[in-house]
Amino acid sequence: MPKNKGKEGKNRGRGKNENESEKKELVFKEDGQEYAQLIKMLGNGQLKAMCFDGVKTLCHIRGKLRKTVWINTSNIILVGLQDDQDNKAVVILKYNADEARNLKAYGELPEHAKINEMDTFGPGDDDEIQSDDIGDDDEDTDDI
Repeated sequence: MPKNKGKEGKNRGRGKNENESEKKELVFKEDGQEYAQLIKMLGNGQLKAMCFDGVKTLCHIRGKLRKTVWINTSNIILVGLQDDQDNKAVVILKYNADEARNLKAYGELPEHAKINEMDTFGPGDDDEIQSDDIGDDDEDTDDI
């Protein structure tokens, strides 16, 4: 008779990340750092980002963020620029949408920066599909 495995397993104790509700202090850029917006995920912990100073940069996600913070396209991130290589950087921090809006309000981000807002379809959206021709076919089939 097999033993009860009970409280084992590879995904036990992971749970959900419930740190979203906590208010954390807003981190501003320092010397050698720059705000950027993610353009494309390249895989293997690397991504392509557009810094707000106008330079496209190849970024590497550091180990502390690699499996704990999920970074998606169009997220606002803080990158640490490398001294010896101009077009390479390391991702230091990911800002959520509220933090990015605060950065924009403080004047840290330019006005043309699009903050990672999800496309939600709710009341007030006029993107409905118009289908006037669908109901007209029933009249033609009755004559047959």
